[in-house]
Amino acid sequence: MTVQFRDVTLRDGLQLAGKPLPTERKVELVRELFNLGVEHIEVGSMARPDLVPTLADTLDVVAALSPEERDRVWVWVATPRHVERAAAAGVRRFQYCFSASDSHNRANIGRDTETSIAAMPDALAAAADVGGSVQLCVATTFTCPFEGEVPLARFERILDDDRTDGAVDVVVCDTLGQAHPAEVRRRVARAAELRPELGIVYHGHDTWGLGVANAAAAVEGGANVLDGALGGLGGCPFAPGASGNTALEDLAFALRPEWVRPDTFGSLVRLGEEITGALEEPNRSRARSGARSKAEAFEWVLPRG
Repeated sequence: MTVQFRDVTLRDGLQLAGKPLPTERKVELVRELFNLGVEHIEVGSMARPDLVPTLADTLDVVAALSPEERDRVWVWVATPRHVERAAAAGVRRFQYCFSASDSHNRANIGRDTETSIAAMPDALAAAADVGGSVQLCVATTFTCPFEGEVPLARFERILDDDRTDGAVDVVVCDTLGQAHPAEVRRRVARAAELRPELGIVYHGHDTWGLGVANAAAAVEGGANVLDGALGGLGGCPFAPGASGNTALEDLAFALRPEWVRPDTFGSLVRLGEEITGALEEPNRSRARSGARSKAEAFEWVLPRG
């Protein structure tokens, strides 16, 4: 199976950042990532700007992109109204997100999970009106910060619910980074079994150091797209205990799709260093640490100077 990557630096990666990234730099970053070979980008969110101010300029970023670029970027939405507003600004790829656990959905979106599912047909219809596509994004697929482990049956009920029909992908989210490879493989494989018509995106965090291992297990289970953020940026402001996303650099070094070579990997490392530095955030990428080591005989190590 050919695995593609989606960079989520500009949405999940910025949610907890203490500093904003200028709109112009966001647009440049989208193009730099596409030029390197990254296939998809999560470019922002329709979340309330007072709650997540670093994402308040999402529609300005979208407006600066070409139609071809917009066709490869996704925007996080949680209501039909979000879809309508984003569509009016030119968005055509919508990630409709809610949590498997009621407690996190209330904290994150302000309603229970059933209410979010009940509204999904209207979100799908609003996207269809502009020829758009919708992903079914299930946060807290594995664990919830308020309820603990989320039963597999709860995830299965969401997948079985015909109100989610019409989505093009399912995004399986380890929101807290507490999953382990065997369970990731199991739940991704179950999603592939129940909804074989859907692509599967795996969204992982590296809280317990298993981000890359879980991503590899997701691919074994049937995932064809993996989410990652430069420098391991990210985390959910409404999920106590969550750390950053699995670093895009780590995924690139470990899984090595065709576009990842020592030169493009080096560019990715430098890009992650620049963005984390601009935000004054730590760079958590382990592959970046390796690339900056003194083992210069290894072609993936960056030259000094």
